[in-house]
Amino acid sequence: MNVLALDTSNYSLGVALINDEKVIGEYMTNMKKNHSVRVMPAIERLLSDCDMKPSDINKIVVAKGPGSYTGVRIGVTIAKTLAWTLNIPLVGVSSLEVLAASVGRHFSGFVSPLFDARRGQIYTGLYQFKNGQIEAILNDQILLSVHWAEQLKKYEEKILFVGGDTHLHMDGLKEALGDLAVMAEVTEHNPRPSELALLGKDKPGEDIHTFVPNYIRLAEAEAKWIEAQKQGQ
Repeated sequence: MNVLALDTSNYSLGVALINDEKVIGEYMTNMKKNHSVRVMPAIERLLSDCDMKPSDINKIVVAKGPGSYTGVRIGVTIAKTLAWTLNIPLVGVSSLEVLAASVGRHFSGFVSPLFDARRGQIYTGLYQFKNGQIEAILNDQILLSVHWAEQLKKYEEKILFVGGDTHLHMDGLKEALGDLAVMAEVTEHNPRPSELALLGKDKPGEDIHTFVPNYIRLAEAEAKWIEAQKQGQ
């Protein structure tokens, strides 16, 4: 089974092709560029380099958030369009889970992937590999990084923090957790699209029409609009 995975949920852009347990091809960049004009050419280039056609794809897997509102929307929209056009299954995987799985397989403690959510907040969750499978210990959420650190203290175990925004919050996390806070290497902060493909390969397909991103919270503009509607009523 040929699986195409795409992740545009944050600054990094990633697309990958896997066949069962083999990574056929993988493309990654980490630049502040518009994913909307880059992801389709990246997919086309990957397919061409791997001597494959769109009709050879059997499943689409997409990072469904949380992350950048625009980035998540772009990835989900393209994934839904491809799945609908090719009449193949679509699967969504947490963007945080992908990041955790990319580094956690060889770490004995917990993994806390994180994306900056501004104003001292982070998108994060707590994961751990058990019996070769990644499991969520604490579900994906948004909260102040200082509050997250307080939650993690109770585990009294080393926690690997990973993500391109980790450096923005690491001082506070280390202050709260001391030597229990471990920062991933610079080469590990980008989520691997091949890992995304592997995570979604055996998951059942979702309904394309009702599939939506997981933003965790509303965009600021949406929240203000809802509040304005309430006040108007």
